[in-house]
Amino acid sequence: MPDDPNAQPTADVAAADVAATGDGAVDEGLSSPFVPLRQPIFRAVWFASLASNFGGMIQSVGAAWLMTSIASSADMVALVQASTTLPIMMFSLAAGAISDNFDRRKIMLTAQGFMFTVSVALAVSAWFGVITPWLLLGLTFLIGCGTALNGPAWQSSVGEMVPRRDLPAAITLNSVGFNIARSVGPALGGFIVAAAGVVASFTVNALSYIGLVTVLARWNPPKIERVLPRETLGIAMSAGIRYVAMSPNIRSVLLRGAAFGFGAIAVQALLPLVARDLVKGGPLTFGLLLGAFGAGAVGGALLSARVRRALTTETLVRASFAAFSAAVILAGLSVYTVTTMAALLIAGASWVLALSTFNATVQLSAPRWVVGRALALYQMATFGGMALGSWVWGYIALHFGTDRALHCAGAVLLVGAALGLRYALPPLEQLNLDPLSRWQVPKVAVDIEPRSGPIIVTIEYIIREEDIVPFLNVMAERRRIRRRDGARHWALLRDLTDPRLWIERYDSPTWVEYIRQNQRVTQADAMIGDRVRALHQGPNPPVVHRVIERQTGSLPFAQPQPVPDAATPATDPRIG
Repeated sequence: MPDDPNAQPTADVAAADVAATGDGAVDEGLSSPFVPLRQPIFRAVWFASLASNFGGMIQSVGAAWLMTSIASSADMVALVQASTTLPIMMFSLAAGAISDNFDRRKIMLTAQGFMFTVSVALAVSAWFGVITPWLLLGLTFLIGCGTALNGPAWQSSVGEMVPRRDLPAAITLNSVGFNIARSVGPALGGFIVAAAGVVASFTVNALSYIGLVTVLARWNPPKIERVLPRETLGIAMSAGIRYVAMSPNIRSVLLRGAAFGFGAIAVQALLPLVARDLVKGGPLTFGLLLGAFGAGAVGGALLSARVRRALTTETLVRASFAAFSAAVILAGLSVYTVTTMAALLIAGASWVLALSTFNATVQLSAPRWVVGRALALYQMATFGGMALGSWVWGYIALHFGTDRALHCAGAVLLVGAALGLRYALPPLEQLNLDPLSRWQVPKVAVDIEPRSGPIIVTIEYIIREEDIVPFLNVMAERRRIRRRDGARHWALLRDLTDPRLWIERYDSPTWVEYIRQNQRVTQADAMIGDRVRALHQGPNPPVVHRVIERQTGSLPFAQPQPVPDAATPATDPRIG
């Protein structure tokens, strides 16, 4: 929160709170999963992304099949999938920092253009027959890098395409599009490879980027004027990690997302073995099982609006954990294709409901300045859980059987549901994270540069003896918010000669970081300032001092000059 502990909420703030949480707005946003398609830009991007997702699935089939033809070892075939997912783990956080500091539309255009170029190079290399196993892996790795760069910018830009109340439905629709492509794309890719060869599959993927690039090039989102210089990449990444680490709601999502990814990935990791060993089928059976999972995912997305109206966020997530657990255990017990398909329908629906809820919760729990980095960290946690789970369930299946591995995964998912007792997810419409916009840059009597620092801030409070316990409680929350937004070395001090006097102290590394920290305060943070203000008992507002640290003996001797205004305490930080 800003230094000003006395700034009053405005009528506009109250109106914004009502608009964000009013029953009518929420009901409209939850009335239909197709509401976001009323927004022209979201509709255009959604259909273009659907085509691009189909192209990606077709390309993955072609790459895997080509590797079987040019490489003799099975591990090289497995590396094709790893080469596209590894960049997401490696570069998501950096991509999130970039998406929060630059124009997201331009980032997506850059990523899509880069992937188009690499896809053309892949098609040309295959056409001329010069592709080798390592060249194929290198090009697919570069496509994965483009996906990693595009992901946080695309996910966080959804909030710029639709109203806040429609965000959960928009995220669910994105899951629908991906799962439609995942359900049909591999079969379509196999048909294209069989009929026209792998070059055709690579060409189709390259062409699939054109529509999305065209739509993004024609989009003109509102320009956000930047008053402060951009953060460097390292500072931006550190700020994102710090914000998530100091945000209990987002930490809960990361933990639950990692747990869900770890347990739920057992279905996709072991599905070929389920088809071959448990239901005694072949490639056709494997395709039917994949289709059942995808169909369940689409069905779950279409039912999501009705489910969200009936259940709280945490209840929905627990139900998804429990339903997926039951489906995994049933798949491990079943020896009939039809029964396994029914289990996978449930698993697919639970998959989409859980992951779309996690994504929406992150977006609604992080302000716009850091939402890309928060989504990137969520993605890293979930993908990390999936990567670890794939290895663990494969190891158990190898040594103890596929059915035992599925049963263990089901037990882990039940543990994930129980985690909600300690790490419950917040309601989707709980917080107003719009900027507070009440803080003004203070006037100073000393010449300083943006990089000058450290800046040390102290705020003096007068607290009655009977109010000490509630004051300490509210200051614990203030400490979390200050540190979350970038303050360092926060401390609460008590005067030894006047026990009613309490001093809050913290510092910022530079003047520009001090300004940036105060401009990150949200409407929801204002409640803490209100509670502190109510406990302060002095005749005047709390006194704020801002000082800059200076080293002694580093400058030539000079006659000290009086600076009378610099020693004057600021009783109103908005103008002081």
